[in-house]
Amino acid sequence: MAKKIAVINDLSGFGRCSLTAAIPVLSVMGVQPCPLPTAILSAQTGYEDYYCDDYTDHMEYFRSGWEKMHVTFDGIYTGFVASEEQIRNIFRFLDTFYKEDTFLLVDPVMGDDGEVYDMFTQELCQLMKKLVLKADIITPNLTELCLLTGEDYEKLHAIVQKERLIEAIRHSADMIRKSGPSTVIVTGLHYIEDDILMMGNLAVSEHDICLIGNPKIGGSYSGTGDLFASVITGGIARGLELSAVLKKASDFLNASISASPQTGKYDPDGVEFEKCLGLLI
Repeated sequence: MAKKIAVINDLSGFGRCSLTAAIPVLSVMGVQPCPLPTAILSAQTGYEDYYCDDYTDHMEYFRSGWEKMHVTFDGIYTGFVASEEQIRNIFRFLDTFYKEDTFLLVDPVMGDDGEVYDMFTQELCQLMKKLVLKADIITPNLTELCLLTGEDYEKLHAIVQKERLIEAIRHSADMIRKSGPSTVIVTGLHYIEDDILMMGNLAVSEHDICLIGNPKIGGSYSGTGDLFASVITGGIARGLELSAVLKKASDFLNASISASPQTGKYDPDGVEFEKCLGLLI
């Protein structure tokens, strides 16, 4: 029987991100995604114009309906949340479905490039920190790691020497692991290796530190963090070792970027990952 993952995220008609990234990735990995939409959008918010139907008030219908069905989940994966009430709804969902044999992966979507997203209030950031502490695995980018720990983004961002970066990120990750998730995977790190600019993802757990990187290519794309977190979720559900699932996620993302137009600019439509789904089988 396929593993079941509850995926709490938004659904966008255009822009390969959130549920439109998670559903195909988990499915091709042999894992059943069970989506709980937080919002329905005509296109993701990186486009100039979009319609958004907020599903905050509908989230409880999913929780109570699934509770009546007596369903259970092997994992729960949360992504972008748009309000304090949505995180409170997630806490209620966890009270019902987060059991001893269920893992929780939280992608703490709060900001990027050293900046907090406009809609993130101080209260929302504090609630996200509480959600992170409930998780088994989190997948922050460098900005989000700094928001969670109070570390100086500019100081960490300036470190490009590989070994120094690993040590600095390990120190910050351990600050979170002491009181919360057992595994912290920091995404989208830039560093120099053999005079080549690399982009990598660093996983820190109690017994393992693993950095997997590839030469940086292309510009900035929508949804790459969602694709990465989805592969990690699928790999954990399948029982893969941390280093193996990290390599699978990194290689899949690198192949997807390589298969996409290289404009050097931000692309709200995301990467053409559909061409590379076979790598996840």
